[in-house]
Amino acid sequence: MRAKPVRWQGSDEAIRAVQVAFDVEEAVLEAVRTAAFEQHVSTSDQIRQVLGLATTSKPKRPRLTVSLNAADYEFLAKRYGLAVDDRLAIKEKATRDLIEFASGATGTASGRKSTGTGRPGRK
Repeated sequence: MRAKPVRWQGSDEAIRAVQVAFDVEEAVLEAVRTAAFEQHVSTSDQIRQVLGLATTSKPKRPRLTVSLNAADYEFLAKRYGLAVDDRLAIKEKATRDLIEFASGATGTASGRKSTGTGRPGRK
Protein backbone atom coordinates (compact mmCIF):
# COMPACT_ATOMS: atom_id res chain seq x y z
CA MET A 1 0.00 0.00 0.00
CA ARG A 2 1.30 3.44 -0.94
CA ALA A 3 1.94 6.05 1.71
CA LYS A 4 -0.52 8.94 1.87
CA PRO A 5 0.71 12.36 0.80
CA VAL A 6 1.57 14.52 3.80
CA ARG A 7 -1.30 16.94 3.06
CA TRP A 8 -3.84 14.07 3.35
CA GLN A 9 -2.55 12.61 6.60
CA GLY A 10 -4.55 15.02 8.76
CA SER A 11 -7.84 14.05 7.12
CA ASP A 12 -8.15 10.61 8.73
CA GLU A 13 -10.21 11.90 11.65
CA ALA A 14 -12.54 13.88 9.39
CA ILE A 15 -13.10 10.84 7.22
CA ARG A 16 -14.24 8.86 10.26
CA ALA A 17 -16.66 11.61 11.38
CA VAL A 18 -20.36 10.92 10.93
CA GLN A 19 -22.84 13.59 9.98
CA VAL A 20 -25.93 13.57 12.20
CA ALA A 21 -29.25 15.12 11.15
CA PHE A 22 -31.66 16.26 13.84
CA ASP A 23 -35.39 16.16 13.05
CA VAL A 24 -36.74 19.07 15.09
CA GLU A 25 -39.53 21.61 14.92
CA GLU A 26 -39.23 24.78 12.84
CA ALA A 27 -38.82 26.89 16.01
CA VAL A 28 -35.69 24.92 16.98
CA LEU A 29 -34.23 25.28 13.49
CA GLU A 30 -34.88 29.02 13.55
CA ALA A 31 -33.38 29.46 17.03
CA VAL A 32 -30.19 27.60 16.13
CA ARG A 33 -29.79 29.38 12.78
CA THR A 34 -30.45 32.79 14.33
CA ALA A 35 -27.94 32.21 17.13
CA ALA A 36 -25.36 31.01 14.61
CA PHE A 37 -25.93 34.07 12.46
CA GLU A 38 -25.69 36.46 15.41
CA GLN A 39 -22.47 34.82 16.63
CA HIS A 40 -20.98 34.64 13.11
CA VAL A 41 -20.49 30.88 13.31
CA SER A 42 -21.71 28.03 11.16
CA THR A 43 -24.89 26.22 12.09
CA SER A 44 -22.77 23.15 12.77
CA ASP A 45 -20.53 25.07 15.17
CA GLN A 46 -23.62 26.49 16.91
CA ILE A 47 -24.98 22.98 17.42
CA ARG A 48 -21.60 21.86 18.78
CA GLN A 49 -21.64 24.80 21.24
CA VAL A 50 -25.17 23.95 22.41
CA LEU A 51 -24.14 20.33 22.95
CA GLY A 52 -20.95 21.34 24.78
CA LEU A 53 -18.66 19.93 22.09
CA ALA A 54 -15.37 21.48 21.04
CA THR A 55 -15.28 23.75 18.02
CA THR A 56 -12.31 24.77 15.93
CA SER A 57 -11.07 28.25 16.62
CA LYS A 58 -9.24 28.59 13.34
CA PRO A 59 -11.04 30.96 11.00
CA LYS A 60 -12.66 29.41 7.98
CA ARG A 61 -12.77 31.18 4.70
CA PRO A 62 -16.15 32.81 4.32
CA ARG A 63 -18.16 31.12 1.64
CA LEU A 64 -21.66 30.13 0.71
CA THR A 65 -22.48 26.79 -0.83
CA VAL A 66 -25.33 25.50 -2.95
CA SER A 67 -25.84 22.26 -4.86
CA LEU A 68 -26.51 22.76 -8.55
CA ASN A 69 -27.75 20.06 -10.89
CA ALA A 70 -27.65 19.97 -14.68
CA ALA A 71 -31.01 21.81 -14.97
CA ASP A 72 -29.71 24.56 -12.65
CA TYR A 73 -26.61 25.03 -14.82
CA GLU A 74 -28.79 25.14 -17.94
CA PHE A 75 -31.02 27.78 -16.34
CA LEU A 76 -28.07 29.89 -15.18
CA ALA A 77 -26.24 29.57 -18.50
CA LYS A 78 -29.33 30.87 -20.28
CA ARG A 79 -29.82 33.62 -17.70
CA TYR A 80 -26.24 34.82 -18.08
CA GLY A 81 -25.91 34.19 -21.83
CA LEU A 82 -23.12 31.67 -21.33
CA ALA A 83 -22.34 28.16 -22.52
CA VAL A 84 -23.74 25.54 -20.15
CA ASP A 85 -20.32 23.88 -19.82
CA ASP A 86 -18.59 27.14 -18.82
CA ARG A 87 -19.15 26.49 -15.12
CA LEU A 88 -16.43 28.86 -13.95
CA ALA A 89 -18.01 31.80 -15.78
CA ILE A 90 -21.44 30.81 -14.44
CA LYS A 91 -20.00 30.72 -10.92
CA GLU A 92 -18.40 34.15 -11.39
CA LYS A 93 -21.71 35.66 -12.60
CA ALA A 94 -23.60 34.02 -9.73
CA THR A 95 -21.01 35.39 -7.27
CA ARG A 96 -21.61 38.88 -8.64
CA ASP A 97 -25.37 38.40 -8.20
CA LEU A 98 -24.85 37.39 -4.56
CA ILE A 99 -22.60 40.39 -3.92
CA GLU A 100 -25.16 42.65 -5.58
CA PHE A 101 -27.90 41.10 -3.47
CA ALA A 102 -25.93 41.76 -0.29
CA SER A 103 -25.21 45.36 -1.21
CA GLY A 104 -28.87 46.01 -2.02
CA ALA A 105 -27.88 47.54 -5.37
CA THR A 106 -30.79 45.93 -7.19
CA GLY A 107 -33.65 44.63 -5.20
CA THR A 108 -37.29 44.89 -4.42
CA ALA A 109 -38.78 47.42 -2.06
CA SER A 110 -37.70 45.23 0.85
CA GLY A 111 -34.10 45.31 -0.36
CA ARG A 112 -34.19 41.65 -1.29
CA LYS A 113 -33.84 40.23 -4.73
CA SER A 114 -36.27 37.73 -6.22
CA THR A 115 -36.19 34.34 -4.53
CA GLY A 116 -35.92 32.56 -7.85
CA THR A 117 -39.54 31.55 -8.33
CA GLY A 118 -38.87 31.70 -12.08
CA ARG A 119 -36.65 28.63 -11.84
CA PRO A 120 -37.73 25.51 -13.62
CA GLY A 121 -39.86 23.36 -11.38
CA ARG A 122 -40.62 26.16 -8.92
CA LYS A 123 -44.00 27.84 -8.79
